Amino acid sequence: MFSKLKQVRDLQGKAKQIQHVLAAEKIEGSAGWGKVKMTVDGNQNVVTVSIDPDVMSDKTKLEGLIKDAANDAMGKVRKVMASKLKDLGGLDLAKDMQDMIK
Repeated sequence: MFSKLKQVRDLQGKAKQIQHVLAAEKIEGSAGWGKVKMTVDGNQNVVTVSIDPDVMSDKTKLEGLIKDAANDAMGKVRKVMASKLKDLGGLDLAKDMQDMIK
């Protein structure tokens, strides 16, 4: 019983460590040849948004550019997350949870 609790605490510790490492990462996505830029941290939180005044007049175009910049940033975040998880020795939650149930 106590070994299971220790495993849960260890797993929580690993998750917090990874979350902390990812929070320090800043990834930029852009669209419209850099007219819309979005910076996202490794935990997928939007940190900054920059919009060139030239695209402010066309609402529909601006909405599309914001969506494209967000998708660009999130795609890059997924790559950074995968790399950081690998560097930290991985965090195979499914395997760790399965081991705890046994």
